[in-house]
Amino acid sequence: MPRILRNWKVTHRTPEGPAELAERDGLAYALWLPEGRPAGGVVAVHGAGSCKESHFDFARAARAAGLAAVTYDQRGHGESGGALDGRMLDDVAAMAALLPPGPLALRGSSMGGYVALLSAARLSAAAVVAICPAGADHLLRGLRSDTFEFEADRPSLEGFLLEHSLELAIQDLRCPMLLLHAEGDEQIPVEHSAQLYRGAPMPHKRLIALPGGHHRSIQHDPEMHAESLRFIQRAFDRADGAAASA
Repeated sequence: MPRILRNWKVTHRTPEGPAELAERDGLAYALWLPEGRPAGGVVAVHGAGSCKESHFDFARAARAAGLAAVTYDQRGHGESGGALDGRMLDDVAAMAALLPPGPLALRGSSMGGYVALLSAARLSAAAVVAICPAGADHLLRGLRSDTFEFEADRPSLEGFLLEHSLELAIQDLRCPMLLLHAEGDEQIPVEHSAQLYRGAPMPHKRLIALPGGHHRSIQHDPEMHAESLRFIQRAFDRADGAAASA
């Protein structure tokens, strides 16, 4: 059973906060639920060295749009213990299982964008949004140079990264994909998202490259929150329409 974490600064009793703060399989998470039946759910995945709170602004926007959302601390980050390892995709699946029934979208930034894009086909997601997504090569360089500020099981994580090329995985992706990237990103070049966009075979794909900015600027941009949610909602509508005609 999930364990309620009552010592956090934000609790489930805060009206503006999540409906539930708890732990599942060693992962600390925050679950956000709208009034009434949600039109679908979103798993938000943070980047290297970040935490679930970095996606609280997006989760609030999703809730206001009638969607459920879950944000969580990846292993070795925030309130989650242990070390980040090769279970990253299993962890996304565990968090998706916390959402109410309905279509699923994934939203991730940087390393979280990498994880979200890899997970989309595996979880039969209806949509995926990736913000300045990292590639396996970017993450391997950070891991091997000891620049990451989180606990990592290096052999396990390195093996995972070597086995999961985003450029190859994207070729099997079929759900609608939205890529958001700041042209001024100093960590992941915008050309990386452009290459992913060109290599993706699905008909419903979009790349928004914003002038200026930096690696984290889009993540908290209210206009891009709204754009992402419109993209997700259109994908959910298509998924509902396809299910109704089946």
